[in-house]
Amino acid sequence: MTSNIHTLPILHPVAGLRLGTVCAGIKHPDRRDLVVMALCDGANVAAVFTRNAFCAAPVIVAREHWAQISPQYLLINTGNANAGTGEQGMKDALACCDAVAQTAGCVCEAVLPFSTGVISEPLQVTAICDAVPKALAALDENGWVDAAHGILTTDTVPKGVSRQLKIEGHMVTITGIAKGSGMIRPDMATMLAYVATDASVPQNVLQACLARAVNKSFNRITVDGDTSTNDACLLMATGQSAATVDQTEGDTFDALCAAVADVCEKLALAVVRDGEGATKLITVVVEGGRDEVECLQVAYTIAHSPLVKTAFFASDPNWGRILAAVGRAGLVNLDINAIELYLDDVCLARDGGRDPDYREEAGQQVMDKTEITVRVMLNRGDATARVWTCDLSYDYVRINAEYRS
Repeated sequence: MTSNIHTLPILHPVAGLRLGTVCAGIKHPDRRDLVVMALCDGANVAAVFTRNAFCAAPVIVAREHWAQISPQYLLINTGNANAGTGEQGMKDALACCDAVAQTAGCVCEAVLPFSTGVISEPLQVTAICDAVPKALAALDENGWVDAAHGILTTDTVPKGVSRQLKIEGHMVTITGIAKGSGMIRPDMATMLAYVATDASVPQNVLQACLARAVNKSFNRITVDGDTSTNDACLLMATGQSAATVDQTEGDTFDALCAAVADVCEKLALAVVRDGEGATKLITVVVEGGRDEVECLQVAYTIAHSPLVKTAFFASDPNWGRILAAVGRAGLVNLDINAIELYLDDVCLARDGGRDPDYREEAGQQVMDKTEITVRVMLNRGDATARVWTCDLSYDYVRINAEYRS
């Protein structure tokens, strides 16, 4: 059972961006599995990619193309990651880009490829290339919903968010979709995420905006601690709105960044809620650290602990597991007597032991919820950090054990 999943909201079209989604038969027949996105002339693209050393062939190609020329098309396939495929994988990724380029009438370098699915299996190049003309023929500004479905792998639901706001009196639209459910501990972005705005934003300003948004959203989620070989997140600005954000500081930049960050955070939380077999969304907040690094060190130690995660799945207020995770996080000169530990507003521990006022029934009431906050107060500084995770269920083991069957 998935935790607190909701259906897609209205996804507003972004002028200057069209999306086409088709069934290419890459892994399953009659499943939407190939998406093309077409950008208008003058659009700018910011991007972040996985830091996994075994990054997939499409990641390598996308990075190289993105550095050479302003992208005009994105090509996204599910069902196959084209990772761990060596030189042939590179040739296959380029062949798919070339199929788009020849049909659309652009250079190959103007196409960015993205893949998601099983690692180390040959890419179904023929199926993808044969479906490219149909995907291009299906391009539509209102294609967001189909595209949200077309990028899924083990996800149980599509993920999309849309916002509209005014910047200096001009209406701006921001719409994004993402996929992700397992192999989630981004080290740059999320598994695959595509966010677009119709504001006019130079590439360097757009990159700064994306970096700020990603750092507090996609880079703060974890389902299982595994960073994918294929992670990528793009922020596109088509420039079709009269709103212009051309500086990396000031009110207009802050307004755009806040809106993009909001979209990214909502997409990131949707990924965690859809964690394979997840039944609960867990927010881990660490306060009073010497710096953000050590706060994140504690937060991720809690979020990655199988014992902590299985206790949440069982709704068992076995908070000693959380305390043990804090203790093994590796903080230097940690004063355990200064630490306070909470589940929501229920204090579990202080002064080196169990809070005298704590009652098991109070902890149980919190653990029975589907959304829970773990709060750790280190009381040794002013820094704070927050990450999101989920519980670890029987279904997580089943889904990943059966992934290739």
